[in-house]
Amino acid sequence: MSAPTAARPVDAERTGRRVEEVLDRLAASDPAAAEAAEELVRSLMDFYGSGLARVLDLLSAAPGDPLAGLLGDELVASLLVLHGLHPEDRDTRITRALDSVREHALEVVDFDEESGALTLRARESGGCGCGSTAGAGAREAAQAALACFAPEVRAVDVRTAPVGPTLLQIGTAPTGAR
Repeated sequence: MSAPTAARPVDAERTGRRVEEVLDRLAASDPAAAEAAEELVRSLMDFYGSGLARVLDLLSAAPGDPLAGLLGDELVASLLVLHGLHPEDRDTRITRALDSVREHALEVVDFDEESGALTLRARESGGCGCGSTAGAGAREAAQAALACFAPEVRAVDVRTAPVGPTLLQIGTAPTGAR
């Protein structure tokens, strides 16, 4: 029998929620079973975390940049972050996540470490100055990408900036005008 060549697609965020739901159900019905299940989960996490650490060590010793593909993969990146093994800092992982949703042209304005709130700026798709639903789509896309690459981001606020030159405020003259 041959080894599989491709892993079955898994949504890391959904899997984490599912594990929490199962542990909560166990805790509600049988506290001893819940405690045993949590110990099992911790043991498996330790085992897989050690394996991932070994993979990173072996890859980082190889010539070239073999880590690039791993760090750009949502599933692998989320496992590395989950186990505290991701070699990139938070800001780099946030940038990587936002690069994966480039179509929304998002840039970081601020990150509040205490609350986990990330404020982003998005460019409007039109220049009319009217409101757009693009902000909601950008927020959802950013949240999905950040869940894998930077789970310490717990809230995303997207502010819209107009495309093109800054508009003049009524009653002010452009620089150099009389």
